[in-house]
Amino acid sequence: MTVKEIIDKLDLKCLNEANLDAEVSGAYASDLLSDVMGNARSGQVWITMQTHKNVTAIASLRDLPAVIIVRGGVPDEDMLEHAKDEDVCILVSEDATFPLCGKLYELIK
Repeated sequence: MTVKEIIDKLDLKCLNEANLDAEVSGAYASDLLSDVMGNARSGQVWITMQTHKNVTAIASLRDLPAVIIVRGGVPDEDMLEHAKDEDVCILVSEDATFPLCGKLYELIK
């Protein structure tokens, strides 16, 4: 499944059009940056409530094609600028983490 397919099927808001054709192998949900740095795998999307520049730095480091911000979170301008530079797609969901994880699991399993 691609980032674009996930956007369409989960009705996510796309804030930049990076990596839309990237294949997604799974997801990692965490708000603890060090946890994601140590455990997320390349090709996963990251589900978080964090909205700052360090998120895109870690997403790029771990080769995560997209970050999904939950509960309608609004990323700061630094995050969006850095996401553009690092080619990381920033998505927003109105769902909380748990329901979003369930929906994404059903799509990817």
